Amino acid sequence: MSKRVRHVMGISGGKDSTALAIYMKINYPEINMEYYFSDTGKELDEVYQLIEELESFLGKPVLRLHASNSHKDPFDHFLDIYNGYLPSSMARWCTKKLKLDPFEEWLGDDLAISYVAIRGDEDREGYVSTKSNIQTIFPFRKHMWSLEILHKVLHNSTLDKLENIYLNICRESDEMAKMSRYTEVIRRKQSPKYLFSQKLGDLLDLGISTFNHAVFEFLKGTDYPIAQLDEFTLLGNEDSIDLNGVFELFEVGGVNLPAYYNEVEFEVDGEKGMFHRSRSGCYFCFYQRKIEWIWLYERHRDLFELAKSYEKEVRNEQGEIIEKYTWMDGESLDDIIKPARMNQIKRDHLEKIRNKLNQPKSNKLIDILGDNEELCANCFI
Repeated sequence: MSKRVRHVMGISGGKDSTALAIYMKINYPEINMEYYFSDTGKELDEVYQLIEELESFLGKPVLRLHASNSHKDPFDHFLDIYNGYLPSSMARWCTKKLKLDPFEEWLGDDLAISYVAIRGDEDREGYVSTKSNIQTIFPFRKHMWSLEILHKVLHNSTLDKLENIYLNICRESDEMAKMSRYTEVIRRKQSPKYLFSQKLGDLLDLGISTFNHAVFEFLKGTDYPIAQLDEFTLLGNEDSIDLNGVFELFEVGGVNLPAYYNEVEFEVDGEKGMFHRSRSGCYFCFYQRKIEWIWLYERHRDLFELAKSYEKEVRNEQGEIIEKYTWMDGESLDDIIKPARMNQIKRDHLEKIRNKLNQPKSNKLIDILGDNEELCANCFI
């Protein structure tokens, strides 16, 4: 008898995780999905509005996870513990303490498959838990498997096992005509002349569904959560959802995009441009671009002032500054809202848009200035 495996999905309040929730509800309603939101207490109101709208579509609640039982917001609670030291790309304690730890504590030792919304047009791995009872899959990609699993399946030491699995699958299907080609690819060892990515691509080109079934069979008998299932409906999935596909899912589901994606007009030096926020997560996220800090200043002045209140200077007895706690390296929020600096940030933003438009894929600002910069593993999915 198979063991109980939970199916879980994190909702960040952004477009991709919301689109994945819509996608799974429409295409795989038989999966008993549990939805959760790791609430830092520092999100935009638009995030909470989106989650409420999504709950109406899903017909079930999105569980709010909180990182502490303190009377303070989770972020403020841990900021005290870290002695006021603001998180940064070099000390990203917020991701672990506010997002990952509450999620893993909620699951405990239960076996779980975690569904993560890394799109088919993105070249990143996304959050993969280090806990053996949690397995991550990526339904929006051409293949759903994490790199850890793929490297095990395609390792040069597993050629015989993988070939036998493919042979059995082909015998039970109508793919025996492809077996010689499958064998050719499988038997070819990885090397500097035949890279892992090439081997993976060749097998996927021959058959995505067959590859998924082969990986599923390969994992049987292991401790991976998916190995405890007798069957898994996503094995036949061959979709690859890109950014346009995400927008289409919002339309199909009748769910509105988060309001912070709405383009807002600004003017600098007589030239007009558009800007918006490109991500979910805390309103003071240190990963956001400087133009997004300006967006926050002009659209949510109260939140900008709250973000500014976290910045501080530490002085010695002689009154000399010995340390600065700021959201950005080398520049404070007070610095970027000085008129000359703010205009320069807007000019730089316009120039970036012009450069991007020289290689057009879309005329939508959300496409031109997509969210493919460095992100927290679990904050923006």
